[in-house]
Amino acid sequence: GAGGMGEVYRARDITLGREFALRILPEAFARDPQWVGRFRDDVQVLTGLSHPRIVGIYGLSDVDGTFFLIQELVQGRTLAERLNAGPLSVADALPIARQIGDALKIGHDKRIIHGDLKAASVVFALHDRVKLLDFGLARAMRAAAAPAEGKKTDTRDDVWGFGCVLYE
Repeated sequence: GAGGMGEVYRARDITLGREFALRILPEAFARDPQWVGRFRDDVQVLTGLSHPRIVGIYGLSDVDGTFFLIQELVQGRTLAERLNAGPLSVADALPIARQIGDALKIGHDKRIIHGDLKAASVVFALHDRVKLLDFGLARAMRAAAAPAEGKKTDTRDDVWGFGCVLYE
């Protein structure tokens, strides 16, 4: 897949025999050594965010100036894809909302903000267990790319995003 935060590939570690997601970061970001340094610092914090409802980040590396994140591979549909099939009942929506809220609380307790919560960043893994994609990455990329622009973000941004997702 591809988006504002780069291209994502399904990859296989031939040494360990497991699959993971490889996110190639946009080339424009990688050209700025200051951005790379700040992003590395942010990713180091994000790798400490370990929770069953949050997609794990295993590492950040580069090959010849191409930077990539090594992430947990989660296979399944996003909430956005599921909603395209039609509305959810309240009975179906509430457990999803609870799982999203649990993930946000874990991040907020560690002072990490998702920063880009939307239906497309919620994925259903096995047995309809919710996992949040890109936790903290959008915020880290924006802050590292343009630290003097815009307003500071805080947990209220995620509360707003959660309300929007719940409304959807």
